[in-house]
Order: sequence, then structure tokens, then C-alpha cells
Amino acid sequence: MRQMGIKTEQLEATRVIIETSSGRLVVEEPQVIQITAQGQKSFQISGQVRSEAGSEEDVKMVMEQTGCSEEEAKAALEKTKGDIAQAILMLTEGKE
Repeated sequence: MRQMGIKTEQLEATRVIIETSSGRLVVEEPQVIQITAQGQKSFQISGQVRSEAGSEEDVKMVMEQTGCSEEEAKAALEKTKGDIAQAILMLTEGKE
């Protein structure tokens, strides 16, 4: 690999967080390899992955709109895969 100009390096990390439009992926106890080739860096990540639906702002919005607890808001966002409107509807159905 080095003859082709590709360099790999293992990085020490305790947690890796990837933010997406629908929430976050959290990699616990990750093994991270940094690969440098032609001046570009890429990363190979493996470990225990869990997803967190919605950001803190999403959780707060659901809580404000429904009057539910933080745990309920997080559970609803998890169940709806981060869809705020669907989470609000799910929590407000039957409360009327």
C-alpha cells in the first residue's frame, strides 16, 4: 500500500458521532482507521452502533407541542425515525 502512496493510521477514539438529517448514529468503542491517498483522507469506522432519532432541538419541539416528557419525545422520534410531525401526531392522538 505504501508503494502506491496509500498511508493508513489507527486513531484512538472513544466515540464517533455521525449527524444525519433524521438523527444521529453513535459508534461506541470505535476502531477508526484513517486512510490517506492522493492527499485525500477517508475513514473506516467499526464498533457498536446505535441510532438516536432527532436532535435536541427536535426533542424540545416535540415536548413543547405535546406537553410530554423528554423520554416520551425521544421514544416517539425513535419510533417515527426522526419524523417530527409524525411524532407529534402520535403523541397527541387520544389526548383530546
